[in-house]
Amino acid sequence: MPEIILSEKDNLDWALKKFRRQLVRSGLFRELKRRRHYEKPSDARRRKAKAARRRARSRKLKRYR
Repeated sequence: MPEIILSEKDNLDWALKKFRRQLVRSGLFRELKRRRHYEKPSDARRRKAKAARRRARSRKLKRYR
């Protein structure tokens, strides 16, 4: 879980911006959007397979560079 430690002189706007950036980097926003609606098991398998193909293609391209 992302966390930010503030001192008394830190600006609240700065802290919120930094916290939001950490949430985006950790993938929490993406996870929340994904869980907002029910996903059928077949759709979940299809999404995971598509992500695996994308990762494999990316790794294959990196090997040939």
